[in-house]
Amino acid sequence: MVQQMTQTRELSKLINQSLTLIEKIKSHPQFQTLNYQPDVTLGDAQQALMELQSELRNPQREPINIFALEGFTS
Repeated sequence: MVQQMTQTRELSKLINQSLTLIEKIKSHPQFQTLNYQPDVTLGDAQQALMELQSELRNPQREPINIFALEGFTS
């Protein structure tokens, strides 16, 4: 159990570092001047990391229904 908690903290730290790096990339002047339009955006990457972070905090809860949060019905 202690090892799992340590691994969760380590993964959480990596996720936070990744989110910080994505913010730095988004605000970098050189990035802002690019006409870069990928299929998956930096915002998509941030959202995925935030959902992963949420899952780490509450592993036993029901999965997030993104469609319901965005006002869509399933």
